[in-house]
Amino acid sequence: MPDNELVDKFVSGDMNSLELLINRYRKQVYTYIFLLVKNQHLAEDVFQDTFIKVIKSLDGGKYRDNGKFLAWVLRIAHNLVIDHYRKERQLNATCREDFGMDILNSRKYAVKPSEDMMIDRQIRKDIRELIDYLPEEQKEVLILRQYCELSFKEIADHTNVSINTALGRMRYALINLRRMVKERNLTLTAS
Repeated sequence: MPDNELVDKFVSGDMNSLELLINRYRKQVYTYIFLLVKNQHLAEDVFQDTFIKVIKSLDGGKYRDNGKFLAWVLRIAHNLVIDHYRKERQLNATCREDFGMDILNSRKYAVKPSEDMMIDRQIRKDIRELIDYLPEEQKEVLILRQYCELSFKEIADHTNVSINTALGRMRYALINLRRMVKERNLTLTAS
């Protein structure tokens, strides 16, 4: 069932349709948030706040269907992350602790020898650290494309830029990542 039909059903009082929407996009929204905050507990809090805001916005008639439900939800999540760090900055507190949660972990790694798993984990950690050095625009496009699996059209809509600009930011993000890998003499393969 398309997103717009599920939204209409929820607005009409069908709570199951909201559950379907949340389950449809749970992984992408959580991954996006986690890659921004790098803290499991904070990511879970922001994830919950995101869908609370989604519910309130839908109930208040603030969502206009334009076929971009996921982009709209990710924008809400992004704004909540920004709000969190603004409040944190005002309190002069920092909370960007990495608990080492492996967001890229999947069952396919479970059958690998532990040495290979350690190498894979280190490679993913190195890549996450390199991504942090990218300019914000490049980092956002890379995260939306690689981790949230959005199309470049969806990324362009989400970031309010043209598709060519989104493509260009992705291209420069990859160029910068390759440059940083070379400068740091990193090996990003298991062999």
